[in-house]
Amino acid sequence: MNWRKNKITEFIQSKEEFGEIRSFSFRELLNGRFFTKSLVTKQMPFVIYLAFMGFLYIGNHYKMEELMREVAVLNKDLKELRYEAITTSSELMFMSKQSEVLKKIRSKNLDLVELTEPPRILKVKN
Repeated sequence: MNWRKNKITEFIQSKEEFGEIRSFSFRELLNGRFFTKSLVTKQMPFVIYLAFMGFLYIGNHYKMEELMREVAVLNKDLKELRYEAITTSSELMFMSKQSEVLKKIRSKNLDLVELTEPPRILKVKN
C-alpha cells in the first residue's frame, strides 16, 4: 500500500489534492461534488479526449458494419449475375448450333440452302 501512496503522490502536486483523493465517497460522486475537486478538473481535458476517441471508435465500428452488409449484398448480386451470364452464354451456344439454325430456318420457311461443299480458302498474293 505504501508504494501506491508514493506512486500517487508523484502525480499530485499539493497535500490538499492528496486529501481530496483520500476523502472520496460514493455520495460525492452521485451528487456531483466529486467533479468539482481540483484534481478531477485538471484531468477533464484528458477525459473529454477519451470520450471523443470513444465516440469516434463507436462511429467507425457502425460504419464498418454498414459497409460489410453492403459488401455482402453486392457479393450476392455478383453471384446471381455470374449465374445469369453463364446461363445466357450456354443458351446462345445452343441456339448457334448448325442443327438449331436449320430448324429455325425451316420453321420460318426461308429459301436458304445448306452448303454441300466446304468453303474455299482464298489466297492473296502481295
